[in-house]
Amino acid sequence: MPYVNIKITREGATPAQKAKLIEGVTDLLVRVLDKSPATTFVVIDEVALEDWGIGGLPVEDYRRVMRADRGRVPMK
Repeated sequence: MPYVNIKITREGATPAQKAKLIEGVTDLLVRVLDKSPATTFVVIDEVALEDWGIGGLPVEDYRRVMRADRGRVPMK
């Protein structure tokens, strides 16, 4: 009974996009692990931007640094 938890930032993923994620993850588990779709659970959690961090920075700050540095990873 697989349980998959997908976390994404709360930036407007549509219900159709979420349905595709659920379908795609379920299909992957069926193909790779021969799991039953009937017992495969997929949960999508949306996280507020201020609650998400990358590389020691809040995600919005990280993105700002990445844009300014044109893709160079910030070092702390």
